[in-house]
Amino acid sequence: MRPGNIYIYIAVMATVTYLIRALPLTLIRKEIKSPYIRSFLHFVPYATLSAMTFPAILYSARVPSAGIGALLTALVLAYKGKSLLTVAIGACIAVYIIEAVAV
Repeated sequence: MRPGNIYIYIAVMATVTYLIRALPLTLIRKEIKSPYIRSFLHFVPYATLSAMTFPAILYSARVPSAGIGALLTALVLAYKGKSLLTVAIGACIAVYIIEAVAV
């Protein structure tokens, strides 16, 4: 790979990213009335965030079982209606305990 090619790659990525964000704003000017499309668009940020963070949860710890334990801890705490801070701290504590026991 030649050093000059990296700038072409960056330019293409910037253009694609800009078009993905700009085209809906320019092409769709009316309010979206379809309840199906509105509900779909409502859940897109949650699905995207989940898809980005889920692999990181499982593979960020030294021991794979620590990631799974943190995920299960976070799911239980979230299901019980705990705050985001409580869920995050609980998952961190679970990773710490599982890694301390496993290593």
